[in-house]
Amino acid sequence: GTILLGIVVVLKGLAEFAGLLLVGQGLVYALSFGRHEANAVYRMFRLSTSPLIWFAKKISPKQVADKHLPFVSLAIVFWVWFITMDFLYPDWIVLVIAFFRGLGA
Repeated sequence: GTILLGIVVVLKGLAEFAGLLLVGQGLVYALSFGRHEANAVYRMFRLSTSPLIWFAKKISPKQVADKHLPFVSLAIVFWVWFITMDFLYPDWIVLVIAFFRGLGA
């Protein structure tokens, strides 16, 4: 019980960190105006996300182009986060829906 909970909490935190790295890499790519390879911050993001991209390449079909692998990685990270959230807080989606309904009222 306690060990499994600890593993899920760590996995959720890693998924959140990996997602932020991928989003940061995408933002720096978009703001570099084609000179992203010369940008030291982009290279740091690329180095830190390379295990995620490698994993996405290994499990993706061959038809997936390399330029799309960061999006595949982000989708994988999102689903890992979603599953861990559902494990930790089974009613979290109900709370989110209630929150947004309250904003519209």
